[in-house]
Amino acid sequence: MNLNRLLRHDLNLLICLYVLLEECHVTRAAQRLNLSQSAVSKNLSKLREQFNDPLFNRTSRGLHPTAKALSLKPGLKTLLSHIEGLTLSDAFNPATSDRRFHFALVESAYPLLLPRFLGEILDAAPSITLDTEAWGAGTFDAMARGDVDFGITGKDLNPADAMLTLMPPKGIVYEELYQDHQKVIVRKDHPLLSRPWNMDAYLKQRHIQVRCDGSDRWLLDYKLAERGLERDIAMYVPDFNSAASLCTHTDLVFTAPSHFAHAAAKQLDLVVTALPEPLPPMAYTLFWHQSQESDPGHRWLRQLIISRCRHMTEIAATEENK
Repeated sequence: MNLNRLLRHDLNLLICLYVLLEECHVTRAAQRLNLSQSAVSKNLSKLREQFNDPLFNRTSRGLHPTAKALSLKPGLKTLLSHIEGLTLSDAFNPATSDRRFHFALVESAYPLLLPRFLGEILDAAPSITLDTEAWGAGTFDAMARGDVDFGITGKDLNPADAMLTLMPPKGIVYEELYQDHQKVIVRKDHPLLSRPWNMDAYLKQRHIQVRCDGSDRWLLDYKLAERGLERDIAMYVPDFNSAASLCTHTDLVFTAPSHFAHAAAKQLDLVVTALPEPLPPMAYTLFWHQSQESDPGHRWLRQLIISRCRHMTEIAATEENK
């Protein structure tokens, strides 16, 4: 380790660079850093000299990072996270914390899970910020880099099924929040409602499909393929609400988790029916990286989330029997 070289670098400049990379805007970065805009601009000038690169180009919408700046971001995130970990006390006081927690969520988690714990989190920790993004194919990598603190998406319970759909890599820890089953959503007066309901009738329908976790295929499709069967997908959409809404205007059939199906049907005046043959249940699951295990703030937040979702499977079972 070259201490003389390290002493020439100002940690505050690196923090400023990281915030600039997150905000891509001098004014917003200054607000987060509690600095004046001129101080941030001066820091940026020093950073440009230090890295021998413009780092950002000014546009009408703010700052656009250069390739060099983007290449620095993962390392900066790791470095600053490690430094934060070294300086954290063993206690976490949610009432005074101003931490920002990053979540990656499957869309159906917003109406299903967040109402279970969001209000209590914001009441107990009025100054923290929850930053959410869509769950995607790169979420686990983002957790490993420290860019995402928590992820929530569906995970199949059977390990063999999970190998086909979502198997967390090494270093990812998870906890089941809530089990759910798949249901079928159609418009009122849909022709299938007046006919015998079996797998043959289901497969004759034209289906609408949501891309989840970056994939076009759900466990249902893999299970059908094992029998040489396949659904007729008429349309792919990026989110659950769009799929349900389109069912109100067409004869498209949408297969979705039970809780979402019932909520969407109530809101959009749709009809929910069972799959002609049941699938194994899936579980909405909370994921995080093992490097966060001992972080007191992270531990407080995940324990609250897990405890508030503990009884949701019982609620789902009650709805299933209605």
